[in-house]
Amino acid sequence: MAQQPGKSSSKKSKPSYLYSIIGVALVLFLLGTLGTIVIHANRLSEFFKESIEIQVILRDNVKEEQAIALRDSIGSRPYVKSIEYVSKEKAADRFKNEFGEDFITLLQYNPLYASINVKANARYVNPDSLKIIETNLSQQSIVREISYQRGLVSKLNENVRKIGLVILGICVLLSLVVIVLIDNTIRLAMFSNRFLIKTMQMVGATRWFIAKPFDIRSIINGAISAILAIAGLVGLIYGADQLLPELAGMRDYFLMTALFIGMIILGICISLVSTHRSVMKYLRLKLDDLY
Repeated sequence: MAQQPGKSSSKKSKPSYLYSIIGVALVLFLLGTLGTIVIHANRLSEFFKESIEIQVILRDNVKEEQAIALRDSIGSRPYVKSIEYVSKEKAADRFKNEFGEDFITLLQYNPLYASINVKANARYVNPDSLKIIETNLSQQSIVREISYQRGLVSKLNENVRKIGLVILGICVLLSLVVIVLIDNTIRLAMFSNRFLIKTMQMVGATRWFIAKPFDIRSIINGAISAILAIAGLVGLIYGADQLLPELAGMRDYFLMTALFIGMIILGICISLVSTHRSVMKYLRLKLDDLY
């Protein structure tokens, strides 16, 4: 007969565990979605930065051997993402293809200059770093001038900083909301077990003995919630890739893996801490206070 209340409490607690798992999974999914947006926003800003081209315009009548030697010298520097040598003839062909005009026939000479086009790594695309790069390249005797979109670089970095601050604020706020929501969800799930916890204490069970099965269950529930959230996030990413295939090329699989691992750790840790606190709370309460 003594086991009947325990069995009854166990049966009643199962739906609460289910609701708890679903609730935690939904909250983790929301946090994971924001994390994915942050990762893609960072990659998107890198994509735009690395698309800015620095044109090292060479002096007229520079020998091709000299230009290629300079290209190789610049290409060995750490800030270079990609580099290309464009001869006068190639520049003229590109102009003709883009604008459909053969100005060489009209002018009887090629007014364009040969150039070395450089795309820098994202971390170097800021006004200070580009100014240093420009100064160093300008010291080369065969370089006529350095050209790049200075205004665009400044505006891009300014916008990236603003967006970064906004996203950081949202992340902090949402993280606090997530912790509170998960904690409240689990505490509500544990509410149905309060009499079972108190009954075990009254028959002489130690606090560790009482808390252990609940703690183990919370770890399992937290992991299940995180896996469900990750599965939902993977489905969302797959759907986004179908609509925008370009997103796949910007994905950072290392950071996405770190995000998934973080979701699992967060789900387990918050679930464990909230469950253990609830158990300790009910153990400290008097029997009359449970009603």
